[in-house]
Amino acid sequence: MKPVVKNFIAVIIGVFAGGVVNMSLIMISDRIIPPPDGSNLLTMEGLKASMHLMEPRHFIMPFLAHALGTFAGALIAAIIADKHNMRIALGISVWFMIGGLINIIMLPSPIWFTLLDLSGAYLPFGFLAGKLVQLRMKQKETH
Repeated sequence: MKPVVKNFIAVIIGVFAGGVVNMSLIMISDRIIPPPDGSNLLTMEGLKASMHLMEPRHFIMPFLAHALGTFAGALIAAIIADKHNMRIALGISVWFMIGGLINIIMLPSPIWFTLLDLSGAYLPFGFLAGKLVQLRMKQKETH
């Protein structure tokens, strides 16, 4: 298989896998950290109306969903990729960061969470995934 085709497939699979991890964590988050009393988090309107009721603990699962979804997608894509593993991992990170920006526009969140999410969930976790794959590749080369 040509490297460009393999890399394209890696990106598609990485975006899909990261999205699955992200949504899975969001879907179970209310069972781990119950939402505020009187809130309806099932619709965008309900989320917007309930945002003022949210405490910092209610933002833990969204942050983890964004960070671990990005990490999983970047890791899988970098493992599958033929070449440019770090670039592909960071590309996945940028993809999810754009999604995070769109989410912030659609659903304004507290500024502290916006800053934490955008600076800590996407590029750092994509970089970590890319670095892990690079280290794994170096270990294979030495053995």
